[in-house]
Amino acid sequence: MSTGLRTYFYRVLLPHGKVETGFLRLLVERDHSVRLRLEQRTDGTVLHLLRLPEWLNALNEFRLRMFRKQIRTQDLAGFLRDMGIMLDAGVPMMDALKTLIEDDSGSSGVSDIATRVHLDLSSGMRMPQSFDRHPDVFPETVRNLSEIGDQSGELSRMLLESASHVERLIDIRRDIRTALIYPMFVFATVLGVGFFWLYYVVPNLAALFKQLQAKLPPLTQWLIAVSDVLVQYLLLFLLAVVLVIGLLVWAYRYFPTFRRGIHELVHQLPIARTLATSSGMAFISEHLALLVRAGLDFMTSLDVLARATTDHYYRERLLKVRDGVARGEGVGASMRRVGGFPAMAVRMIAVGEESGSLDKQLDRLAQEYRKRLDVVVQTLSEIIKPALILLAGGLFIFMIVALLLPIYDLVRQSVNQSLGGGG
Repeated sequence: MSTGLRTYFYRVLLPHGKVETGFLRLLVERDHSVRLRLEQRTDGTVLHLLRLPEWLNALNEFRLRMFRKQIRTQDLAGFLRDMGIMLDAGVPMMDALKTLIEDDSGSSGVSDIATRVHLDLSSGMRMPQSFDRHPDVFPETVRNLSEIGDQSGELSRMLLESASHVERLIDIRRDIRTALIYPMFVFATVLGVGFFWLYYVVPNLAALFKQLQAKLPPLTQWLIAVSDVLVQYLLLFLLAVVLVIGLLVWAYRYFPTFRRGIHELVHQLPIARTLATSSGMAFISEHLALLVRAGLDFMTSLDVLARATTDHYYRERLLKVRDGVARGEGVGASMRRVGGFPAMAVRMIAVGEESGSLDKQLDRLAQEYRKRLDVVVQTLSEIIKPALILLAGGLFIFMIVALLLPIYDLVRQSVNQSLGGGG
């Protein structure tokens, strides 16, 4: 019988005569082990023990995963840091988890993570096994570090390393989001105002021009035609936009070739390339330094890193670098041969390999690229702001000119008629 996490229904006669019933999930090979654990825990006699069918257990797992709330990255970092601090202070693991579960002053997300891990450990799992059961919560790098810490007896240090790593990734993402919030807001406002003019203002002015039999210049006629099409086919237009966005998101999620093409395109565009290179190299050097410092060999580290990165441009190249290392090449030499990595990073990694200080060189690279990313994000934000203002100004000048020309002609005709009538 293979080892697996199983769910049991039990009825136990307690010493004072009361019967206790419930469900128990354990990582066991034999049902007899469950009976012994129940008798030891309750000091009673097991009256009935039923192992639930595998399909029912799988259905329950699916239900739990579907209705669990999404865990924030901030909550994961808080859980890892709190656990690392308490384990380093000598607090037993189960007591540390109970503390996080019962802590009302902390985040509910931290309590939820602690509850999941506590249930798994209560069933007989080790912490790395519990992390592996929740890949939606614990990234692969964190799972690997927990396994290393568990085997080396330095779990608390690995948890603290993981927490620092997750917090640095949070900072990178927050800086990028912060820089893009204002441009996105301005862009959305421009689109909203433009849509309002085309859908409401232009049709009303077009009706007025028609009533006054005004002679319309080609620019105004074109703008009115666009407005008429938008008003007439608004529902179809909105459905088409939603459908296109949905198709793009679906293709990005489920078609690796499409996703790879998007990432390749991003790395070719002028401004996007700088942002993608800085963020990608900060991520790669950060992860690689962490894994090498933890004691993983280059092959395993590159394999983990390739699976952890979401940028397929770098993922493919990291897999090729791993293959080169498997053939006996150095990491720096393999990166140079594969291409796509900045020359400075390749050179520093090669020097680190030769001097035996690769982890320090990777730390320097991570710090350098985080600084570069900060500069790029700030510069990008400053560039986008005036560009959007110019775009908005150009759009509104176009609309105003297109709509003012007929009004100017009407005023001029009215003045000429008044002067002619007065003469």
